[in-house]
Amino acid sequence: MKKIVLFDLDGTLTDSSEGIINSVCYMLKKKDLAIPDEATLHNFIGPPLTDTLKQLYDLNEAEADKAVQIYREYYAEQGIKQLSVYDGIEEVLASLAPDYYLAIATSKPEFYAEQIIENTGLSKYFSGIFGADLTGKRSNKTDVIAYALAQLEETPAVMIGDRKFDIIGAKANQIKSIGVLYGFGERNEMIEAQADQIVATVDELSAAIRQSF
Repeated sequence: MKKIVLFDLDGTLTDSSEGIINSVCYMLKKKDLAIPDEATLHNFIGPPLTDTLKQLYDLNEAEADKAVQIYREYYAEQGIKQLSVYDGIEEVLASLAPDYYLAIATSKPEFYAEQIIENTGLSKYFSGIFGADLTGKRSNKTDVIAYALAQLEETPAVMIGDRKFDIIGAKANQIKSIGVLYGFGERNEMIEAQADQIVATVDELSAAIRQSF
């Protein structure tokens, strides 16, 4: 029985900051909402967009949903292409693929995640791509991880991600977690979320994953 390795997408496999931030700025301008500083803009990377919008702009559910639709206007055409795979990630995936079920677990809509993995040439390494649905019913990381594990029907598993949501989601589903520091999160965030392991670089990933089982 192969063990499952779940990867977050944004900030773990790909540096998608340019496309996400450009899409957010497009949305905020069209909604006549103030564009925050760069550090605050990075809060949009990782969690569901509706959650961040409601937190930063005090929008209700309906207003946040409308804003997300505007975000997707830009993202679907341009933002989705504005990313790069982190150096060394493909080598890590190639080394792990023979021994593990590799899958994506992202709060990004599954439709977009599938396009990104295909466009980056990484699809050959993955047994599944699991993300949010476009209705928002499955959007937080805990639900996405639960969905992925149910579909794969394999245990044990480990979740790799760069934000606290990845670690919290892993714990909620009773699997191990590895926090990475080369993405958009910070060490204190990983410590407070109680990641089982923390790695600073892509080069450390393979060994950390193998030590998780």
